[in-house]
Amino acid sequence: MTLSVLTKRADFLAANAGTRNARAGFVLLTRPNSGQGIRFGITVTKKIGNAVVRNRMKRRFRELLRAALPTLGLPDHDHVLIGRAGGIERDFHLMAEELARALARAREGRGDPSGGRRPRKGDRKGGNRP
Repeated sequence: MTLSVLTKRADFLAANAGTRNARAGFVLLTRPNSGQGIRFGITVTKKIGNAVVRNRMKRRFRELLRAALPTLGLPDHDHVLIGRAGGIERDFHLMAEELARALARAREGRGDPSGGRRPRKGDRKGGNRP
């Protein structure tokens, strides 16, 4: 089974509307892709750290996905891993177990409840801005 990599921004945005499973080191998004096989993408933002840290995290995620998706991945789905701040220090084998559990939950159609995103600093209503 071949894995392909998501490259288009539209695919990442579409995955954001899919099932979400959050773990300490990452968030897994899964979404059906209408028969295009198992595809994956990785997102690590600048909030995580400098380029060295982000690239190291992406390498770890890539290896996790390449090991897990052929057997545990959802067929004809896009899988997107979003890095979280705790992901770089976490044990690799622990993250592999967490990814397996997140994929199992996604396969059952279960995701974390969407409570909306947490308001950011500048988003507060009625703050002290003129």
